[in-house]
Amino acid sequence: MSNRWAKFGVSFLGVQLSAICSDRGSLRSCSGLLSQIQLTQRRHRPMAAVSRILRQTAPAIVAPARTLQWAATSTQRCRGIASVRKWNVGGGRSFSQTSHWRSVATPGVSRGDSKLFKSADEAVADIQSGSVLLSSGFGLCGIASTLIAALRNRGPESLHSLTAVSNNAGAEGRGGLALLTENGQVDRMIMSYLGANKTLERQYLTGKIAVELCPQGTLAERIRAAGSGIPAFFTPTGGHTLVQEGAIPVRFDADGNVVEYGKPRETRTFGGRQFLMETALQGDVAILRAWKVDKAGNCVFRYTTKSFGPLMAKAARISIVEAEHIVEVGEIDPNDVDLPGIFIDRIVPATEPSQVEILKTRAEGGGKDVKVAKSEAQVRRNRIARRAAKELKHGSYVNLGVGIPTLAPAFLPPGEQVWIQSENGILGMGDYPLPEEVDPDIVNAGKETVTLVPGAATFDSSESFSMIRGGHVDVSILGALQVGANGDLANYMIPGKVFKGMGGAMDLVSNPDNTKIVVATEHVAKDGTSKVVQTCSLPLTGARVVSTIITDLCVFQVDREQGTLTLTEIAPGLTVDEVKAKTDATFTVAENLKEME
Repeated sequence: MSNRWAKFGVSFLGVQLSAICSDRGSLRSCSGLLSQIQLTQRRHRPMAAVSRILRQTAPAIVAPARTLQWAATSTQRCRGIASVRKWNVGGGRSFSQTSHWRSVATPGVSRGDSKLFKSADEAVADIQSGSVLLSSGFGLCGIASTLIAALRNRGPESLHSLTAVSNNAGAEGRGGLALLTENGQVDRMIMSYLGANKTLERQYLTGKIAVELCPQGTLAERIRAAGSGIPAFFTPTGGHTLVQEGAIPVRFDADGNVVEYGKPRETRTFGGRQFLMETALQGDVAILRAWKVDKAGNCVFRYTTKSFGPLMAKAARISIVEAEHIVEVGEIDPNDVDLPGIFIDRIVPATEPSQVEILKTRAEGGGKDVKVAKSEAQVRRNRIARRAAKELKHGSYVNLGVGIPTLAPAFLPPGEQVWIQSENGILGMGDYPLPEEVDPDIVNAGKETVTLVPGAATFDSSESFSMIRGGHVDVSILGALQVGANGDLANYMIPGKVFKGMGGAMDLVSNPDNTKIVVATEHVAKDGTSKVVQTCSLPLTGARVVSTIITDLCVFQVDREQGTLTLTEIAPGLTVDEVKAKTDATFTVAENLKEME
């Protein structure tokens, strides 16, 4: 573990190839190194030979080795032969990066024939190895479980080397794409979140599967763009992070060495803000699940099952839907159609039941009761949540991260209501359900069962992140691993320890001028180190995005332009000196310093 993350740590230095190779001698060295790598590829030598060239030829240019390793990573695979694309470094000569093109045959579609297939096995029989598979669902909610089971039944001898695209890979041993990754049928995952899938994490860290992590909103928009015929777009999400640098490992070898990194993003400035260019993500085959489908392919989805289903159906060359109810043409009112039949090519009956990934319920009459403080830890959490509730104004639209932020609504004054937005496609999220109210099609961003309040709406993930990136959400409250004095936020990765993926966090902080970003976290980590630091040492979720920091000890207001902190509130019984002793960052003290409730 230490070896692989030591290599990964090089990327944190932010050293660019243009800086290392700024003089002619270094450029000649880099050019010669590339020539040897390309010659090795032409002779079809294994990646290990390329690694030896990197080690033997350029021991003095460690940082470029990362970039050049990435450029030399692609080998012949069933899904196509690696092609080479030129890119320009610092306005100088061009170097090569690899990109993949698909050479697999897509199953044919004959207009006018019946779209109805007798079984999922029949519908997936002609899917080719090496295909790009778009798989709908969020956790286990809305997954095409019948079609996934049919794909697994074909086995790795018949169907393998898939590139699977999904928000996450399901639940280990239970369902979703985990059934295919565990079966050795997937070579590459494109996703936003690994979650608690330990098997996939082990496969990733030992080189058995490649994982391209992509922010959740960017993933949804890349899929939407593909279905709309848009080749690329610019987004603020991921700016000044490892996503922009292309520095997140995609593939390791069996010894834990990084052999492939992500692709650096082109950037452009619009209206004084920096944006990253992201490319469309098209699939060969999409598999999705709908509640009701007529024989023309018109689909109706229930609640949060529509998070990725409609998007993926539009972005694939052939789309297969499993339906809980298959009805005759005309039985669905046109006003109720969520996805028109033009986007559906095959229909199969759903035979696998819907699953609940994380069951959460409340007791009768429990409502949104404040958790009783049975421990010192809960006292601290309640103090943070109570103060965070003051950031939620009556009638406002808010997004609450998992953990402490979700406790805040319980501390709202009677009669005040906020509209809680969940990035998987809810506006108007309610409390956990009573046991008899549990619905597997209504879950929150943590995959927990929840309810909807009167006036709620559900929608797909592209619309959800349009609300978020567009600044329509008033407040977003998140947890943190570290938060900097200048408003930098790090909350998704600790190299060598925590590497789950960014999910929707990078999108949630992408418009801090219109959506107020509040951090609600305990002041110190489990090891006693301060979470409020002068400069973040962990990979950033967003740069200069946080406006308010709420901890169990105090409240800081952040001047994002000046990069300074001001202590405005302090917990009862504490002194400023005690706060300073537990805070890595420097700060000033407000003249009217208040006491937290």
